Amino acid sequence: MDAAMDADTLLITRQGRLGRMTLNRPKALNALDRTLFARIAACLADWREDPSVETVLIDSSSPRAFCAGGDLRAIHATLGAAGPAAAASIFRDGYRLVSVLAGYPKAVVSFMDGITMGGGVGLGGHVRHRIVTERAVVAMPETAIGLTPDAGGSYILSRAPGLSGLRLALTGGRMQGGEAVAAGFADRMLAAADLPALAEGLARRPAGQVVDMAPAAPRDGACPDHAAINTLYDAPDVATIIDRLDRHGAPWAEADRAALRQASPLSLRVTFRAFHAARRLPDLDTVLEQEYRLIASLLEQPDFAEGVRAKIVDKDNAPRWMDKAAWSDAAIEAFFAPRADSLDLPIFS
Repeated sequence: MDAAMDADTLLITRQGRLGRMTLNRPKALNALDRTLFARIAACLADWREDPSVETVLIDSSSPRAFCAGGDLRAIHATLGAAGPAAAASIFRDGYRLVSVLAGYPKAVVSFMDGITMGGGVGLGGHVRHRIVTERAVVAMPETAIGLTPDAGGSYILSRAPGLSGLRLALTGGRMQGGEAVAAGFADRMLAAADLPALAEGLARRPAGQVVDMAPAAPRDGACPDHAAINTLYDAPDVATIIDRLDRHGAPWAEADRAALRQASPLSLRVTFRAFHAARRLPDLDTVLEQEYRLIASLLEQPDFAEGVRAKIVDKDNAPRWMDKAAWSDAAIEAFFAPRADSLDLPIFS
């Protein structure tokens, strides 16, 4: 496969000890579809047994985005044409790929340069060496489209300092590179201009040596006030959080309140419960199984289709969510019940 290159959405190259997969859907911000999932998984399977590949790099052909997440238009179309189970199967492919990446026996490096959201976090946020830059914009914005943080994102959020992860999960708040490192979404922040030299180094030397020797970029973004966040978000339910935000008055609290009032009420309640449940789960694979149950259940409700219509299809930003009064605590709890289908993890022992 030396110097070989696929012609379209995934560029696959080899240089020295490095195998490189470059996402190449710039007009779609490298949105992940079923074809990309399959091709990345197949490449990883091939390189897993190839002794000449010692390090794998995942990056983007575009400086604007590493990966903006799943291809929501395609998922929305599948949902409408074939139903919730068919749409859920796309997520299943993605979550199984996340598990493969997290447990891959060789060093995997991700350059999360530019927009990195949702499934993009799944692709780059669970590997051994996670790099962000000054251009990084990292977020899990699923509550705005009627879903809940997924692709392993809820695992990272549940391990973030204090209750900052709950805040990010509910509001879909965006992090710059330095904030993403502080929250546990990345390991190092490097200058985007230094990434080509880093890739060259990965072709010649072990990944750990190359990454550790790379000069760190100055941290951007102010770290959040964890004490203030904890005071507002240490609450028994979302309604209490919103009430506290209403009375707080700080600009960041007002922005949080606005984000929560625009999000799907069902998604907020599921996400609140999922965050606290994920904190008690032992590992990424277990959290992925929870995420899959939740996503599959949420796809059976109308809020996802409505969220994609409002945000992506019609772009009127005026979703008509289901009545939040229709959901009892028992109904929310039912989303977490085991399903007949699962991710069947781990894929590799």
